[in-house]
Amino acid sequence: MEKNWYVVHTYSGYENKVKANLEKRVESMGMQDKIFRVVVPEEEETELKNGKKKIVKKKVFPGYVLVEIIMTDDSWYVVRNTPGVTGFVGSAGHGSKPTPLLPEEVTFLLKRMGMDERPIEVDFELKETVRVKEGPFTNFTGAIEDIDADKQKVKVLVNMFGRETPVELDFTQIEKI
Repeated sequence: MEKNWYVVHTYSGYENKVKANLEKRVESMGMQDKIFRVVVPEEEETELKNGKKKIVKKKVFPGYVLVEIIMTDDSWYVVRNTPGVTGFVGSAGHGSKPTPLLPEEVTFLLKRMGMDERPIEVDFELKETVRVKEGPFTNFTGAIEDIDADKQKVKVLVNMFGRETPVELDFTQIEKI
């Protein structure tokens, strides 16, 4: 059985609640080997409010959540019966299994959100000292404070002007010392 991405329809405004509920259910029902990532499709937008630029996250598809699943009767049941879920997109009827997204659709959507289809293996660890190899902080060194594998970003504490300053960087911008 292979894992595929499916689109799940939710009550509008409940996308993040469905994500949280489903992640809790996966854990409590021991479904980690069948249900993997749950993603609310969002992208960052810059808004101008009171003369100030503000970055806000906007839902790309309000009322929908992407779920990476190995489709079995069990995993289908767990997702379908999560509070806030109204059903799968692409199922022909109440009892039929849905159609997965095409790989190119998934790649397009995840890239649009700043994520990659296949998260690269994280070879970095928290508190590890790394060197910045590109960007405005080239040649600075610092300790990793946070790792976001989905977005392939790290927060590194670099010493600037005698102060520890957190800087968000891509995995590709740093290297082990």
